[in-house]
Amino acid sequence: MDSNAKEDPTQGGPNGPQRESKLELFGFDSLVNILGLKSMSGEQIPAPTSPRDGEDISITLGHPKPAAVKLGTMMGVFVPCLQNIMGIIYYIRFSWIVGMAGILQSLLLVSFCGLCTFLTGISLSAIATNGAMKGGGPYYLIGRALGPEVGVSIGLCFFLGNAVAGSLYVLGAVETFLNAVPSAGIFQGSTTSVNTTAGVAEQIQNPSLHDLQVYGIVVTILLVFIVFGGVKMINRVAPAFLIPVLFSVFCIFIGVFLAKKDDPSPGITGLSLTTFKDNLGSDYQLTNSAGVPDTNGTVYWNFNALVGLFFPAVTGIMAGSNRSASLKDTQRSIPVGTLAASLTTTSLYLISVLLFGALATREKLLKDRLLTATVAWPLPAIIYVGIILSTLGAALQSLTGAPRLLAAIANDDILPVLNYFKVADGSEPYIATLFTAFICIGCVVLGNLDLISPTITMFFLLCYAGVNLSSFLLDLLDAPSWRPRWKFHHWSLSLLGASLCIVIMFLISWSFTVVSLALVSLIYYYVSLKGKAGDWGDGFKSAYFQLALRSLRSLGASQVHPKNWYPIPLIFCRPWGKLPENVPCHPKLADFANCMKKKGRGMSIFVSILDGDYHECAEDAKTACRQLSTYIDYKRCEGVAEIVVAPNMSVGFRGIVQTMGLGNLKPNIVVMRYPEIWRRENLIQIPAVFVGIINDCIVANKAVVIVKGLDEWPNEYQRQYGTIDLYWIVRDGGLMLLLSQLLLTKESFESCKIQVFCIAEEDADAENLKADVKKFLYDLRMQAEVIVITMKSWESHVEGNTQQDDSVEAYTAAQQRIAAYLQEMKDKAQREGTPLMADGKPVVVNEQQVEKFLYTCLKLNSTILRYSRMAAVVLVSLPPPPVSHPPYFYMEYMDLLVENVPRLLMVRGYRRDVVTLFT
Repeated sequence: MDSNAKEDPTQGGPNGPQRESKLELFGFDSLVNILGLKSMSGEQIPAPTSPRDGEDISITLGHPKPAAVKLGTMMGVFVPCLQNIMGIIYYIRFSWIVGMAGILQSLLLVSFCGLCTFLTGISLSAIATNGAMKGGGPYYLIGRALGPEVGVSIGLCFFLGNAVAGSLYVLGAVETFLNAVPSAGIFQGSTTSVNTTAGVAEQIQNPSLHDLQVYGIVVTILLVFIVFGGVKMINRVAPAFLIPVLFSVFCIFIGVFLAKKDDPSPGITGLSLTTFKDNLGSDYQLTNSAGVPDTNGTVYWNFNALVGLFFPAVTGIMAGSNRSASLKDTQRSIPVGTLAASLTTTSLYLISVLLFGALATREKLLKDRLLTATVAWPLPAIIYVGIILSTLGAALQSLTGAPRLLAAIANDDILPVLNYFKVADGSEPYIATLFTAFICIGCVVLGNLDLISPTITMFFLLCYAGVNLSSFLLDLLDAPSWRPRWKFHHWSLSLLGASLCIVIMFLISWSFTVVSLALVSLIYYYVSLKGKAGDWGDGFKSAYFQLALRSLRSLGASQVHPKNWYPIPLIFCRPWGKLPENVPCHPKLADFANCMKKKGRGMSIFVSILDGDYHECAEDAKTACRQLSTYIDYKRCEGVAEIVVAPNMSVGFRGIVQTMGLGNLKPNIVVMRYPEIWRRENLIQIPAVFVGIINDCIVANKAVVIVKGLDEWPNEYQRQYGTIDLYWIVRDGGLMLLLSQLLLTKESFESCKIQVFCIAEEDADAENLKADVKKFLYDLRMQAEVIVITMKSWESHVEGNTQQDDSVEAYTAAQQRIAAYLQEMKDKAQREGTPLMADGKPVVVNEQQVEKFLYTCLKLNSTILRYSRMAAVVLVSLPPPPVSHPPYFYMEYMDLLVENVPRLLMVRGYRRDVVTLFT
């Protein structure tokens, strides 16, 4: 042997060189090899990128290739959240809110809104740490928890909210700049006269709308160029926006502590306990549109209105999770960064309430919109810079997060209309950024967004509610896959957070809440119709599963009361012959299955049997099951598909009838097509299989419904007229009566009337039998005409119409075939010296009994043809196969019974009632 071959332990294989495994017995590679914990071959093979949901995952050797620039907790989550939360409201409205609501209610207001976002942050942390998280932030979390329809609906609204919010931030920055530097205006501004509390008219200069539009478009374009620079550029620019903002807040606090009475402005008292006490209570009053107190004003403020005004100052906690695809470690960065930003800003607001409440008189708080600039040390201009940069920073975060959110929705391939926004892993969403910029510029051109700004807040709140509900559902279900690293969570906190979101929505504006919910509902409906939603393992599926298990346990294994009895048909799809290719079962079977349900409620189990060895046919069975499931969905029938591999049909059906279903959800009716073709195509094996199936159903205590004339069974659009005739011969627990009532609930049979035919042995019994049956049907709340046929009239009808009756020829032919078959069995038994055998089983033939059975079928068939030739459908009791009679004889009996009847249901009940007289 070559020496090199001795040194090389690898061996060739279909997939290339493979190293010997010491765990070959188990049929798998070592975990060390699979997970790439140690390179056994000395080669570094890059792992594939993370697949989309639903794709096959392959684990290869080596480590993943280096990705693009990834962000940590500080720059990836904390800074974006802080920039989005800290906005213009703190600078120009916060002191006014303290003056209007007072210190106590302002503390309550901040705590109320801050609690909502903090609880949302806890829920977000729990979901984000429950596994690897891809791009899309809250959309990804909500979609994987509440399903793709809910995820896309809320995700698109959240995207729209971020895009429009970007324009609000841009307009706020531009307006502040034009107020600080009026000479920068290109067009002539307007002047508004307002009345102060002293009754003196005060002129307020407003920037021109055209200036707002021009500067807003320019600023938006500049921000878009920064976003186009990618994560590196945003990381470099973000601190330049945030540091001056933090410095301006520091200057405000320095100015508050240095302020003295009437210094730097009249109305400022410095930090005073007296002022603090004076500002403890609220002072809600009328104001003009600018917020200045005016006894003739048109705007009245209360706590609810202040919630709507202040809540945007605490939004922005999703800015970090929006960048989840750009984070190094989402499971660490999102909880720490989001909650830290939320606690930091809420603490800042609470401290500011106390300081502003002790700093100035209430009149000063209400009149001076820029009190923060008035008290700032050393110059008011610092505050203008802070306002501009804070709003521009928030706009930058919106223009960064919104396109990534839209790209994540597009990458999930739910809505084909969003395919233009797809991006490869690690690439920048340029097209989505352009689309976001287009929306932002369009809103900037409007100039005044007072009408739609509350809707933006609603979109944020809907997103927060979705995150809380997702965490609530996952935490409450506590599935085995729910193992978040973030341990400080509970379903009650998530439920409280979701409730707060809904309450705040209605506090702000019930009308805008309705509009927002309507928009989400429309998107949900559109996604349900047009979307290609897959199975994401969402929480609703887990809830359905647990609910099904609990319901199944509550049903128990005891018999269901007749009032609660539902037909659970086992639809036997195996054809008595061949079907066209790619047709998994008879096209009318699903139509008939739907006729056995009231208003579509109920479950059908479609089963078929694949002949062969299980190990060889397992994949073929899976393919056939998928085809059958597709057919069921196409026919809009509520049901499931099952394919069983067995050596032959008889063995397969026997296994199905014993094991199919769970508890009281086992099928209780076996439905199959009557084998009308068995003699025409000379399928001599069918009688034994057919009789065996019926006998198996009787032993398993299953009802049986055999459909003759299935090819002519009407679909839901083919309306039938005439009657539904029941030939009620034996007690079947009321199944035949119940089936007739279920048929009447369908559009195709609703115009029909029911006729019940009963057979009396003596003429004297006819009237009593008719009265009893009428009373019984009345108590069952069933409307039907009762017709009693006596045995005497039955006999006279058959004997008097022998020459004209169409059934006589079939009767004579059946006699001849049975005689020939019997003679053949006798000859074979005589040759072999064995008793009479049929299909490998001993039989006992009583020729008189055979003749009697044939004559009974002839009489019943003649009666059906006499009374029900024009009936829409006929139901007749199914006689059980006689003991020790050859299956061939039973098929002759059945053929004679159904002769010339176009549409017939043969029904056999089981040992229990399915209808009840009692309420």
